[in-house]
Amino acid sequence: MKIASIESIPLRIPFTAGGRSDAGAWGGANLQTVDSLIVKVTTDTGVVGWGETFGFTAIPAVRVVIDSILAPELVGRDATQLEKLMLDMQKKFHIFGRSGAFIYGLSAIDIALWDIAGKVAQKPVYQLLGGSDATSLRSYASLIRYSDPELVRENVRRAVADGYRHLKLHEIDVDCVRAAREAAGDDIEITLDVNCPWSVREALDMTDRLRPFNLRWIEEPVWPPENYSGLAQIRREGGIPVAAGENASTLMDFQHLLEAKAVDFIQPSPAKMGGITELKKVFALANANNITVMVHTFYDGPGLLASVHASAALGGSGALVEWRYFDLEAQLYGDAIVPENGAIAVPQGAGLGLEPNADVIRDYRGV
Repeated sequence: MKIASIESIPLRIPFTAGGRSDAGAWGGANLQTVDSLIVKVTTDTGVVGWGETFGFTAIPAVRVVIDSILAPELVGRDATQLEKLMLDMQKKFHIFGRSGAFIYGLSAIDIALWDIAGKVAQKPVYQLLGGSDATSLRSYASLIRYSDPELVRENVRRAVADGYRHLKLHEIDVDCVRAAREAAGDDIEITLDVNCPWSVREALDMTDRLRPFNLRWIEEPVWPPENYSGLAQIRREGGIPVAAGENASTLMDFQHLLEAKAVDFIQPSPAKMGGITELKKVFALANANNITVMVHTFYDGPGLLASVHASAALGGSGALVEWRYFDLEAQLYGDAIVPENGAIAVPQGAGLGLEPNADVIRDYRGV
């Protein structure tokens, strides 16, 4: 079974998020659309698999790499040799960078090939990864950055009313975190992703101020994200568990994070770090180091499904799935993957288990 074609498809879907957003890691203030890039891989036997790469402003660069470099290299190759294909591509193109567009593009293609593998085997991907008896996983509502305590308060209450018992903030202001805790009460778990804003000294000062709010973890508190010794110092001295890994790109990055004893929670992002093929290795590495994996899933498409399958099979009872708490004008899978009462269903169909809605692709396709 050979790869016959690889097509990259940009999508632009309008959304709201309970009020005006502030500028953040994904775009400018008052962001109006979610830009994503999905990938369709078709075999010479007619089997179709779907993948996804990290979106937003990364899309143009990743699309060029997929269309002009990776696709020509992979068309005609054996679609069943996932491990070999991914290793061959990483070796061949390592000189152009071990992060960014090349790895992002490979990630999407890898996810699509796992979708194909499951469809050929007539099994869901989680069964290919070892199986699971979980039919759903707990999820946490991942809120945008508002930088406004009242908007934070309002949207925390909205998420709790929707049934979420776990929340993630993207705020960098203490008053916003205080507002979230006051609105949520003491029984709701809150995590805080600050997207690498501070020096080690600044981060330690902030953890002093944030400790009263009983955060489950603080995520990427240090600039630059690869300052693993700095993260380790925050972990030792900050008094709040540390999470990181969404900006790590290769298995060696994750090994270095763990060697530095930098994290309590490690966060591989399958649409950025090599897809399911590499993600399963990170689970094994983390298990050997007694560190919990919390897969980064700031996606709505096949990247999210990949995370759900891997978390179900490899994550254990403590697995949580990140749900991007946006009100999208259209969902790629309709309501099938939208959490109910804070839990997200594990798809039971073959491959990733769900097929993208062709009407959504047609109506929201970008250029």
